[in-house]
Amino acid sequence: MVQPMVFGLGGWEILIIALVILLIFGGSKIPELMKGLGKGVKNFKEGIKEGDDEEKRDDAVHRITDKKEDK
Repeated sequence: MVQPMVFGLGGWEILIIALVILLIFGGSKIPELMKGLGKGVKNFKEGIKEGDDEEKRDDAVHRITDKKEDK
């Protein structure tokens, strides 16, 4: 049976990496690390959304100024 691979890693490799992380950071630090990772992802998504919104505003301004120039 073929197992799905995540980032080219099989089940055993992921398990070993998880155990090493648990040994290095300890059980009490893992939730704190995941919370920080979640905040980072959230900030990244908000930054991308703000960039898209800014781009849309710029496009709208250019369309308005182009219409005024055509008159």
